[in-house]
Amino acid sequence: MKKQTTTYPLRLPASLKAAVAEISREDGTSMNQFMATAIAEKISAMKTAEFFATRGAEADIEAARRLLRRDGGQPPESEDLLDAFRVPDQRT
Repeated sequence: MKKQTTTYPLRLPASLKAAVAEISREDGTSMNQFMATAIAEKISAMKTAEFFATRGAEADIEAARRLLRRDGGQPPESEDLLDAFRVPDQRT
């Protein structure tokens, strides 16, 4: 399957173009690839923020609080604990 591409004349301040040129040269990519990736990252960040804002607006805060207040089950297994919370083995 062939990717469809299009061109878009982009006007940039000279200082921004120089910064992109330097970064893409250091990264071993073209300016075009750098800018396409930067645009894709920005779109992804904006869509992610929109997703979480929408989901947050639909959240049932009281249900979440009930879930957090419920009685717990069993404590975590020792291998499931982070090192900062692990109790040293006293069986010596």
